[in-house]
Amino acid sequence: MSGLLFDMAGAERTIEDGGRILRIRIPLTIKKRGGRKEIVLPPHLLGDTAKQENAALVIALARAHRWAHLLETGKVDSVAALARQVGVDPAYISRHLRLTLLAPDIVVTILDGSEPSGLSLAKLAKDIPVVWGEQRETFGTGNP
Repeated sequence: MSGLLFDMAGAERTIEDGGRILRIRIPLTIKKRGGRKEIVLPPHLLGDTAKQENAALVIALARAHRWAHLLETGKVDSVAALARQVGVDPAYISRHLRLTLLAPDIVVTILDGSEPSGLSLAKLAKDIPVVWGEQRETFGTGNP
């Protein structure tokens, strides 16, 4: 084999051997999640029930909404009391509670695994704009 080209953007491999060309197209995308790279396959290759989701973000969203519910209904008196009950630092609870401010369409993209490359819990926890349009701009999710 004299020449080998590999383009991750096109996910295409070309192999040349004595004038013959074999071109292989691999339908995949590389997505950054939590500081690591992950291969994302198209939905038609995964089947109907398989989803690729960012588990850390999904779990964080679920916790945030559960904790917000406990605080809003008065089942827990304060963030400090909730932190003691759960066994974590109050700052950890507060960072997670900010996730309840996310625009509904951003939450949907996280739940269905189609969030933009590089969107992580660390990035979300830093600063979530209050205005949904600014969130879409900041996190690269586009318009609903």
